[in-house]
Amino acid sequence: MQGLGWILTIVIGGLAGWLAGKLMDVRFGILMNIVLGIVGSVVANAVLAQFHISVAGGALGYLITGFLGASLLLFVVKLVRR
Repeated sequence: MQGLGWILTIVIGGLAGWLAGKLMDVRFGILMNIVLGIVGSVVANAVLAQFHISVAGGALGYLITGFLGASLLLFVVKLVRR
């Protein structure tokens, strides 16, 4: 997320985590969903960068990528916590 500032990156990652938590019906608490959203967003962007895929669309593109990364991360955490 080099194109955005740190604060906007955290806000977008948090929003992505909150949305992913709502979609996946995960009840870890809003703070945990936001943290997982931020981490998932960073991981998804790092994986895409390894495949030389750039995210277009500014903040909306990062929100979509972060949402996908956060959903994947929430799914994995949900499996581990069983």
